[in-house]
Amino acid sequence: MVLNSRNNIDIFPDTFEGFSDFSFVNAFSTSIFLITYIFGVMGDISIITVIIKDHQIYTPMYFFLKNLSFLDMHYTPVTMPKAIVNAILGSKDISFTECMAQLYLFFTMAATAMAYDNCMAIYRPLFYGVIMTRNLYWEPVSTSWIFGALCYIFHAVNTFSLPFCGPNVIDHFFCDIPPVMRLSCADYQVNEELIFIYSSCIILGASGLTVVFHICIISTIIQTNHVQGHWKAFSTCSSYLANGLLFYGTGISMYLRPISNYFPIRGRLAAIFYSIITPTLNPVIYCMRNTEMNAALKKMCHQIQRKN
Repeated sequence: MVLNSRNNIDIFPDTFEGFSDFSFVNAFSTSIFLITYIFGVMGDISIITVIIKDHQIYTPMYFFLKNLSFLDMHYTPVTMPKAIVNAILGSKDISFTECMAQLYLFFTMAATAMAYDNCMAIYRPLFYGVIMTRNLYWEPVSTSWIFGALCYIFHAVNTFSLPFCGPNVIDHFFCDIPPVMRLSCADYQVNEELIFIYSSCIILGASGLTVVFHICIISTIIQTNHVQGHWKAFSTCSSYLANGLLFYGTGISMYLRPISNYFPIRGRLAAIFYSIITPTLNPVIYCMRNTEMNAALKKMCHQIQRKN
C-alpha cells in the first residue's frame, strides 16, 4: 500500500467536528450514544456467552449468530469509543494513520456484517438443518472475513492517496469517505466515480440478496400449513428485513450520491443509523423474540443467581 503518507501526515486534517456543531447537542448525543453502545456490547456478550455455554442450541443458526455478535462487538468500537472519549475530554485529535486504520476497519467489519446477515437469512429458516454440518460452518465465516479484509483495501487507498493541503476539520464524528475526501486539495472526481461504482456493486448487491432471501423465506412460510405461526413468522422476518434495509438504505444515501452534495448534518444522521443503531438492534431482533434464546438467557441468569 503506497500512500503520500509523509506529506499527508504533516498536513492531514487532524480534528473532528463531533456529533454536532452545538456543544449542548454534542453533550446530549454523547450520553445517549454511550448508553446505546454499552447496551449493545452487553447484549452481544450475553449472546456469545449463552451460545458457548448452552450446547443444546449449538446449531448452524446460533453459530452464525455468535459470530455476528462477535463482529458487532468490534464493528461499533472502531468508531464509537474514539468519538465518545473525544467528546467527553473535549479533544478532537486524530492522526493520519489512525484515521486511515479507522476507515479501513470500519468498512471491513461492515462488509463482513453484510455477509453474516445473508448467512443468517439463508440458514436460519430454510436449509441449515438439511445441508449444514459442523465441518461446513467455517466456510461461509472464513469467506466473509476474507472478503471483508480484501474488499475495502481499495477504499482506503483510493481515499488516502489524495493530497491534503491544509489543517481542516473533518465534519463528522469519525473518518468516513465523503467528509475526508472533501478536504482534499486535488480534483477527486475520478476517485469519487470509482467509489460510486465499487460501492454500488457491494451495497446494492448485498441489499438485493437480502431482499431475495427474505422473499424466499416468506414464500416458504406461506406454503406451510401452520396458520397460527404465520403471523409470528412474518413479524420476525419483517424485523430482520427492516433492520437490514435501514442499514443498507442509510449506507446508500451516504455513499451512492456525489460527494459534492454531502451535507454534514445529513451525513451524521445517516452514519448514526448504520454505525450505531442497526448493530445495537441486532441482539434485540435476533434474540429477544427467539424462544430458544430467551430460555437459554433465563437459564444462565438463574445459574448466576444460584452462584451468588
